[in-house]
Amino acid sequence: MPWLHGRSGCRALRVLRPSAPCQRPRVDARRAAADEDRGAESPCERDESDESEAYHVPVMLRETVDWLVTDPSGVYADGTLGGGGHTSALLDVVAPAGGVVVGVDRDEEALAQACDRLRAHVDAQSLRPLHTSFRYLPSALAGLELPALSAQRGLSGLMLDLGVSSHQIDADYRGFSFRRDGALDMRMDQTSPGPSAKDFLNACEPAELVRALQDYGEEKYARPIARAILAARPLESTAQLVHAVESVTPEPKRTKTLARVFQALRILVNDELGELEAILLAAADLVRPGGRLAILSYHSLEDRRAKNVMRSGHLDGRLDQDEMGNALSHWRPLTRKPVTATDAEVALNGRARSAKLRVAERTNFDVAPWRGGRAARALSR
Repeated sequence: MPWLHGRSGCRALRVLRPSAPCQRPRVDARRAAADEDRGAESPCERDESDESEAYHVPVMLRETVDWLVTDPSGVYADGTLGGGGHTSALLDVVAPAGGVVVGVDRDEEALAQACDRLRAHVDAQSLRPLHTSFRYLPSALAGLELPALSAQRGLSGLMLDLGVSSHQIDADYRGFSFRRDGALDMRMDQTSPGPSAKDFLNACEPAELVRALQDYGEEKYARPIARAILAARPLESTAQLVHAVESVTPEPKRTKTLARVFQALRILVNDELGELEAILLAAADLVRPGGRLAILSYHSLEDRRAKNVMRSGHLDGRLDQDEMGNALSHWRPLTRKPVTATDAEVALNGRARSAKLRVAERTNFDVAPWRGGRAARALSR
């Protein structure tokens, strides 16, 4: 059956007001954060007094905030709120100066955790949490009552920490980890009526599964793996999927192969690349001139898209020029090469090993009024 992603499967936007109750989700703080995007699962030392780090260990925390913030009194957006680690550090800088952070996450557990952790900022409205995907950040911002957003002609900064969180990996009932038996779910938003990994695997055509493994997992042996998975249907659990993949994979290659298979299914189920492309193209209409875009990516499919847009304004990397040969782009890259984690951070947090931070500054090219022209159309998407 055709596997399509569309807006029809998205829940209505819900804004968490200061009075909204926040329940703390299940957290196993003893488990290590893992980077299963590339098959690495390394021990991570955690400060158990810090709830955000027990839920998810933020990568390159100080580097991200230092690159992102140019005006502490501005409005910033964290499109991947998660456990609130990056947002908390942002608020430490901007809240005393009257700045605001809009925190977005489509994972209701993550949003509840961050809302609970940062309750004082929610009550003071220096943090405005939103339950939605960052794909719909333009329309979400349009629905907020933030005079500073209009006065400053847009966001002072937008950041995304892509991929899967430590808690999502640790929670076996979410189905993101091949190391833990659980339901084949893999949806970032479990309240969404959208299809799960189980739904896809038990209904897809062979060609669809091969294409997903090749395009989203960059898996060389997609065809034999797909045949093994289809032969094992119906599938109900991650353990069944792991067994099927292992049956056609040499033992030395199993960990990395499983990581690629689970990555491919997660990207497909959540339309992660479609989400990323949508916000990358909308960002130029959301961030004011002089504001910044910071993106933490964890594999080449994400990084390539971020790099191309930051260098040229286009997903394909095509660079427009005027008659004098000057570049015409919405962005000016500030990081010629991606910033990577220090050896010390990687030793503490294995997930940081594959992380790349890219930062760009919004130029004055093709700037539309915040409430009119192309920006208004972006906000209505």
